[in-house]
Amino acid sequence: MKNKLFTSEAVSMGHPDKVADQISDGVLDAVLKQDPRGRVACETLCTTGLVVIAGEITTSAELNFTDIARQTIADIGYTDPTLGFSADSCGIVVAVKGQSPDISQGVTAGQGLHKEQGAGDQGMMFGYACNETPELMPMPIMHARRILNELARQRFTKRIPWLRPDSKSQVTIEYDAKNRPVRVHTVVVSTQHDPSVKHAKIAKDVIDKVVRKVIPARLLDRNTIFHINPTGRFVIGGPHGDSGLTGRKIIVDTYGGSGRHGGGAFSGKDPSKVDRSAAYMMRYIAKNIVAAKIAARCEVQVAYAIGVARPISVSVDTFGTGVLDDVRIAASIEKVFDLRPAAIISDLKLLRPIYVKTARYGHFGINDPDYTWEKTDKTAALRKALGLK
Repeated sequence: MKNKLFTSEAVSMGHPDKVADQISDGVLDAVLKQDPRGRVACETLCTTGLVVIAGEITTSAELNFTDIARQTIADIGYTDPTLGFSADSCGIVVAVKGQSPDISQGVTAGQGLHKEQGAGDQGMMFGYACNETPELMPMPIMHARRILNELARQRFTKRIPWLRPDSKSQVTIEYDAKNRPVRVHTVVVSTQHDPSVKHAKIAKDVIDKVVRKVIPARLLDRNTIFHINPTGRFVIGGPHGDSGLTGRKIIVDTYGGSGRHGGGAFSGKDPSKVDRSAAYMMRYIAKNIVAAKIAARCEVQVAYAIGVARPISVSVDTFGTGVLDDVRIAASIEKVFDLRPAAIISDLKLLRPIYVKTARYGHFGINDPDYTWEKTDKTAALRKALGLK
């Protein structure tokens, strides 16, 4: 068998779609600070000089949508009007209404056909984990994200003064016949820059001060390919260069394509929406299965009916790496984890204003106490449920 390649991409906080995600989650955080039981489904569009905030929000919180949007944009770094999009000069349009009562009764205990709080929508959600990195995440997406996080650090500290907020990265990992990552095959970075800087300078700074700083030297060799700003110029960027929408980076937000995706976006949705909360729980479960050495790779799927608390199905795929069969592992999950939406929200402490940073730095693989779904505190319970020592 020959080695294979797998590629994942990531986008920076200044990417137009991520700007939209952060504004939507900024609204969510503002609601949760005042009203933890508020219902939020917030969508944002941003383009040259304009932000449109729309959606369905039911809350007792007093919100200034314009201030939330401007502060979020300023925090990202869009403060210069000459960039075509800036916190102080862009227009803000707000078109928000309340949540449909038909949906509300299904996710409010005692109001719908069922006594318990039900799922906010039908659908399926996935979680994934593998032993390729210490974070139990796929290596391609983790390295792609590390590059962008370092670019942000270099930009905010002005160590690379020519950087601007918008950027994208892409990392291709070569795997051996046993599906083990062995080297970085290709690195692609496109970053917005000051018009005065030369391409040679951009390439050198990005490779030497960013890529080689965050990717271990053992994974880079003389055959590693680098494409840095391969069009030759990236001055016009952010929402001025391309419009942005909430929820368009769902693969970036999850596992870089290594695992399946149910299709539901995360940002701008309060935890009653299982698109978000159940996806976080599935990550929690998959990570604990891998951390417990029950499997080297694990994908967990759950499916819900709107208004119904208990899932209609739970399944596991360990891709042939499980110490027991997948059906047995799946059966153990509901012995250890409560998958009803209200229990997920309570167990993972999801009614907190923690969501802007998930839209900025990634939803999974982050070592942060607020990311409760990244804990590995259920390993012993899982092994016991499966009869493993």
